[in-house]
Amino acid sequence: MSQMQNVERQLREMILGLEIGPGERLTERWIESRFGASRTPVRAALLRLETEGLVGRDGRGWTVAPINLAELGQIAVYREAVEVAAVRLTAALENRSGVEVIAAMLDSCDADTPREEWHRVGMDFHIELARLSGNEFLLKAVRDAMTRLSRARWLEVRDEAALSRAWAEHHAILAAVRAGDANEAARLLAAHIAGSRDRLVTSLHDDRRGLRARGFAVVAA
Repeated sequence: MSQMQNVERQLREMILGLEIGPGERLTERWIESRFGASRTPVRAALLRLETEGLVGRDGRGWTVAPINLAELGQIAVYREAVEVAAVRLTAALENRSGVEVIAAMLDSCDADTPREEWHRVGMDFHIELARLSGNEFLLKAVRDAMTRLSRARWLEVRDEAALSRAWAEHHAILAAVRAGDANEAARLLAAHIAGSRDRLVTSLHDDRRGLRARGFAVVAA
């Protein structure tokens, strides 16, 4: 792994895991010192993260992108288009045994599972379901969308009721795919995405003051 890739990977993990909060300022000098990297790979890593919408330029420095409530709504529309297309392809496959691997992944989470793992599995559910479609463009689109949502979903996993609801909806979607019912799988997935968006935006909007007290930037547009 190159120095640029190493810095990019570690910075991405710190941003998505909220170790570096939304709205927090970054300097190239701090990153160089933190990761023992030289300026050129640090700048290249920041440019890569900028294309993902995770950081932005702030004068001569950089800032971690705030959580944008309007963007969450836009991503939901995008997700519905690409994920529904992917799940229809998956449900139409003759061999749908890959669904059982995803179901086992969901079942691996229980009361003793760390929140980090719940978060990862919840993200991977959507990515792996798209992977089963066999369409690399849809898979990339879903992966990119889930990356954009990752920080906001970290905040959502605090809600036990939301987690339980999401897991029940995931299993229902898998059951429809397992049965080869593309229309039902598409309907359930679209409803799941819309419901998740509504709950997430409402939760973040209601908790903006508390999030700001923690130093997290949340904007409405």
